[in-house]
Amino acid sequence: MGKVYYVSKNMGLGMLILAVTALAIIIALSIAYDKERAKNQGKPGDEASEGTTMPTPSTTPFTPKEPWDRYRLPDSIIPIAYNVTLWPRLEPNTDGLYVFTGQSAVVFKCVKETDLIIIHARKLNFTTFLGHHVKLSGLGDATVPAIQKTWLVEKTEYLVIQLSSRLTMGAPYLLHSEFLGELADDLEGFYRSEYTEDGVKKVVATSQMQATYARKTFPCFDEPAMKAVFNVTIIHKPGTVALSNGKENEPVDITLEGQTLKQTSFEPTEIMSTYLLAFVVCDFTYIGSEPGADVLIRIWARRKAIEEGQGDYALNKTGPILSFFENYYNSSYPLSKSDQIALPDFSAGAMENWGLITYRETALLYNPEVSSNGDKEWVATVIAHELAHMWFGNLVTTRWWNDLWLNEGFATYVSYLGADFAEPKWNMKDLIVLNEIIGVMGVDALASSHPLSSKEEDIQRPEQISQLFDSITYSKGAAVLRMLSEFITETVFSQGLHTYLEEFKYQNIVYQDLWRHLEMAVKKAGIVLPHPLEDIMNRWILQMGFPVVTINTQTGEITQKHFLLDPDSVVDRPSEFNYEWFVPVTYIKTGGTEQQFWLDKKQDTNKDMALGTNDWLVANINMKGFYRVNYDSKNWENLINKLNSQPKDIPVINRAQIIDDAFNLARAKMVDVTLALSTTKFLDKEVEYMPWQTTRSNLDYFFLMFDRSEVYGPMQAYIKKQVAPLFKHFADITANWTNIPEKHTDQYNQINAISLACSTGVEGCRELTTKWFKEWMTNPADNKINVNLKTTVYCNAIAAGGVDEWDFAWSMYKNATIASEADKLMYALSCTKQPWLLNRYLEYCLDPDKIRKQDATATINYIAGNAVGQPLAWDFIRSQWNHLFNDYGGGSMSFGRLIYGVTERFSTEFDYKQLLQFKEDNADQLGSAATSLEQALERTKANINWVNLNKKLVLDWFSSETSAV
Repeated sequence: MGKVYYVSKNMGLGMLILAVTALAIIIALSIAYDKERAKNQGKPGDEASEGTTMPTPSTTPFTPKEPWDRYRLPDSIIPIAYNVTLWPRLEPNTDGLYVFTGQSAVVFKCVKETDLIIIHARKLNFTTFLGHHVKLSGLGDATVPAIQKTWLVEKTEYLVIQLSSRLTMGAPYLLHSEFLGELADDLEGFYRSEYTEDGVKKVVATSQMQATYARKTFPCFDEPAMKAVFNVTIIHKPGTVALSNGKENEPVDITLEGQTLKQTSFEPTEIMSTYLLAFVVCDFTYIGSEPGADVLIRIWARRKAIEEGQGDYALNKTGPILSFFENYYNSSYPLSKSDQIALPDFSAGAMENWGLITYRETALLYNPEVSSNGDKEWVATVIAHELAHMWFGNLVTTRWWNDLWLNEGFATYVSYLGADFAEPKWNMKDLIVLNEIIGVMGVDALASSHPLSSKEEDIQRPEQISQLFDSITYSKGAAVLRMLSEFITETVFSQGLHTYLEEFKYQNIVYQDLWRHLEMAVKKAGIVLPHPLEDIMNRWILQMGFPVVTINTQTGEITQKHFLLDPDSVVDRPSEFNYEWFVPVTYIKTGGTEQQFWLDKKQDTNKDMALGTNDWLVANINMKGFYRVNYDSKNWENLINKLNSQPKDIPVINRAQIIDDAFNLARAKMVDVTLALSTTKFLDKEVEYMPWQTTRSNLDYFFLMFDRSEVYGPMQAYIKKQVAPLFKHFADITANWTNIPEKHTDQYNQINAISLACSTGVEGCRELTTKWFKEWMTNPADNKINVNLKTTVYCNAIAAGGVDEWDFAWSMYKNATIASEADKLMYALSCTKQPWLLNRYLEYCLDPDKIRKQDATATINYIAGNAVGQPLAWDFIRSQWNHLFNDYGGGSMSFGRLIYGVTERFSTEFDYKQLLQFKEDNADQLGSAATSLEQALERTKANINWVNLNKKLVLDWFSSETSAV
């Protein structure tokens, strides 16, 4: 951090007084904590209860010489309560640095005799007491050992305190520290966010503690199982408000270092993990629930955003979604308030801090005059996701990060239930298939995928934890829990959740605890499963990937095998289950109703699946199961004929599934690519969103592979032929684009119609979008473009235009006061076909005054998605990797997405060699991008093989289908 700054004597004395006055509260909380812990211990011999109430040490892959060399805390000490005081400075000091000062007093108990105290601390400068970083005192009759030595360990992020003798087992102690940290703009720990309002630069002090950033704010036992009660006090300037997890008390005036300041203390938190802490100091305002409500709900944001009503939608939906989850879990909301705050700079979409949820502005704010249908859906689902965590993750918490999937996969799944309750006309329970399941199947079909649940010892370092925040954890986690809920029924699923939450509230769990409670609910309901629930589900979470189920409708034979996009790839991750799953196969036949068959071996026979010559069968109804389906050639023929003649006889989700399965089976060389292409021929008669969106997603791969080859022309001609009727359909039902379609998914499909029509040259489309954009350029204050169509209109107009259109869009982006509008423009700016403009845009990504750090990764990926921009983006990240990695947080979850996005088009040996060289050149600083780089290498190999095998077949098919056009 450069020059070291120390806490002044007055500040130190002031904070010490605060610590002493809070000591009585901490001791009382210590007693309450012990009572709560004892109450929740479970019966003797109950291994699940005993195993989830205490943090346990784990061995690391190497053999460290000393305890402080390990990345996991020893199990000799447990925290009881903290008293934390922080004073963030919202103006730079004389050296231009923003800093915060603070003190922490933590009460802990010794549970195993030890002469070492090891506590997390990172990038903090400590005030010394008699030459040591901390002071130690006792709270009982136990003797307090003298401190011999203290030191910081950078590698494992520890503050180590060596004592002269052992602590007394069972005794409570108090560890006091004073420190200074940088209030940096790195989006980690306690950090600063800057924005401009009415021409005035403003600074917000805010936080992001997940996964391992609390230690960057104050010394703490920074592991999820080390739960404690937190007493928080924040010192701040008059005119600002301080927020934290607990409800704030009335601020008091204090004087420190000659300044008149406000001091806000907060009600003690519930027993919780460090990663759920949150602190904010800002001059925001809020709208809230009616006085007297059971739970105080407040939506905080920039004053202008609140005044413009951008928080109204979130406030209107938070109460109903909270009530939904109270009913779903059959458990009352555990807190007295729910603050939700929209931040100008935030690395994730949102964070479920208990009682103070933090969001990107686009995930909480909605303006119906400017924001689209998709923006509204995003707000509803993100709010539901975070509120689901208030119970599942916060009240009951996984013991270690290896089971992160249980928190995030669960919240992702039930967010669709909560959003469906809040917006019952949107059909959200179906949209999970498109938004989560189909996409993650592409990732999980790689040999470099990983299981949902890892061994504790395999997840040790902070960067290993960061790598878990990926689509497998969120989307596959949601998919397998949805599958489980389907085959045991949603009612039984929620009943199991209720008893699980009741037994383990304020505690930590492992995934087996959930299986046990769901098994109890299954038995109570009288549901008969072919195997114990744990045996069924372990096959889905402890081995990566998923099966392809192949049904022979001539014989009724049904088989399964591990599905890989590249069948030649080598799977070097062993599986105790030998890549065999217990699969709930649902299916319908010609004129029949849904049936289910459990495939619990590699091969079986179900005579009911044997069909007559002209009959058809479709399996995995509504894609309830996480698997793909292949058929014998006769059934494929009959299904395609049915789609071409009477598509509505097949459920809409399955129309999308047939397309998606066929294209992915073709990539895996299990069916011909021409069969996959044939599943799209019915689309000239299809107006539903899901089949169209699935087709577009799959044809995107064809564009990536062929948009620089001779295949491109015939492919464009075919898509033009198919989409022209859809374009006309929406022109008709919207009275020539003057009305908005009523149905939620129709609003989405209207975007597909215009986007595909413009990109393939359907008559009238490009002229339409260009005209709308020109009208806006003529009168910037009056943007009449339909809010749902803005992204595609902006993109197409900028692609067709030149520097004038680009510069206009850039000026509107910089002046946008609504985050969702800024996001649309940020994407559209990447659509230009001018290389020099794209290079200029890439350079802007290195300037946080032009592109916020939180948006840099997305912007680079947008540019890489443009055929002209992809090589420019690849050159850019290679030349700037050191800067990006060190200044933009190489350990953050977004770096994996950066590698994934920039290499999507790679399909030649030259591309592959460049990737290998990049890996070699940056071996020591890949961070969270390491896994994505391995996936990119595997995917590039698969792309090379696929293009070599299919290019001529694809060219001939598209040419034959368009020869008469």
